Amino acid sequence: MSVPNSIQDYSVLIIDDEPHIGTVLVQLFELEGIKAFAATDPKGIAKLLDRDWAGVVISDVNMPQLDGISLMQQIREQDADLPVVLLTGFGDIAMAVNALKQGAYDFLEKPFNNEHMLDVVKRALDKRSLTLENRKLKKELESHNVPGPRILGHSVGIQRMRHIIDQVIDTPADVLIEGETGTGKELVARYLHDHSNRNQANFVAINCGAIPENLIESELFGAEAGAFTGVDKLRIGKFEYANGGTLFLDEIESTPLSLQVKLLRVLEDRKVERLGSNKSIHLDIRVIAATKVDLKSLCDTGQFRQDLLYRLNLVTVPIPPLRDRREDIPLLFLHFARMASARYHKALIALNAEQNAILTSHDWPGNVRELRNLAERYVLLGGEAAFAGTLGNAPSLHTSMSLLQRVEFFERVLIEEALSHNKGSIKLTMEQLELPRKTLYDKMRKYDLDRKQYINADE
Repeated sequence: MSVPNSIQDYSVLIIDDEPHIGTVLVQLFELEGIKAFAATDPKGIAKLLDRDWAGVVISDVNMPQLDGISLMQQIREQDADLPVVLLTGFGDIAMAVNALKQGAYDFLEKPFNNEHMLDVVKRALDKRSLTLENRKLKKELESHNVPGPRILGHSVGIQRMRHIIDQVIDTPADVLIEGETGTGKELVARYLHDHSNRNQANFVAINCGAIPENLIESELFGAEAGAFTGVDKLRIGKFEYANGGTLFLDEIESTPLSLQVKLLRVLEDRKVERLGSNKSIHLDIRVIAATKVDLKSLCDTGQFRQDLLYRLNLVTVPIPPLRDRREDIPLLFLHFARMASARYHKALIALNAEQNAILTSHDWPGNVRELRNLAERYVLLGGEAAFAGTLGNAPSLHTSMSLLQRVEFFERVLIEEALSHNKGSIKLTMEQLELPRKTLYDKMRKYDLDRKQYINADE
């Protein structure tokens, strides 16, 4: 049999000069829902396999046109991570050890056990899938490899946020960033500054909730020497220090009501007076405020001035919580893990399928900060220690659960992710998961999954 023009539709490619071997293996795999193709001529095979092929090669060792070891070397020149399983009817221990040293995924003797063959190939396919996913994430990280802070992710919420930022990045308009604790509000503020035409001037950040009420006014506006007890020299305030650049007011909801009136006046007039001075300092400044609460609700209860809210929220940038952007979690985790790997001089080991499932199933109450913390522990302590007991809302992953329950949990997660990625397309989901249509429908019915809820989910 000749090799097809494209191997992308197949998950296993079998090369054996004995046609009946290929026929038997194709039937074995297709009964398991794995698409396979068999060829008898190994010449030209390596050039057919590109680095994006999500499959496995099974090759006989003893073939007249090209032996399996040589074919494997050609394949590894194309992609050293592509799994190659070697078969032989004349094997010995020395040959097997040599093949494995040269990069073979496994080495099996004929006649082979069908169950063992299936197990080897399924493990190889899982490894290949993780390899390609890691490459995809690394490529995306590299695409964001620009100076300054980066906003990583491709979820709908992040795309909308980027669109808003791009519209106003070089304008003097003040911005209000809304987001839960740990979503990265200061990172977004720094991104706005560093990618704007103000990036040569100062970015000044102040946490309004971390400064005592009796000191915050002088911190913001500055003070002349002798303005009040304890001030024996000129103090430059944050507004003045940020002149020409950006002032970031984090936890703006914590600003005392008495200060909110003065803050509003500075924002309106673009002038500031140091405490103890009658001289106004003109400001060319962008103010970015951030809040983790609903400021409108605080206005309703009299805890925040409505006129100040209207002045601050000329442009509002909402940051979605991590639980609403699950497709970004693997990319963010890899980014943080790579940073930790470089910082701590530790090797970075790829996540396994179970760990990936844990990441995407957790609700992340601590958002990106919690994810970054986990990534650093993973690099420092390893997967078992990092994941053990840290993600409290994943009870189905506990060792007290039965094997069947854990398998069903991961199976459901994989199907949900595939439906979401393919926007409810059954055909594309079948191809991604390599499942027959009836099997996919049966599993969707079992887990009460409706394709309609994933249609146009990104619009």
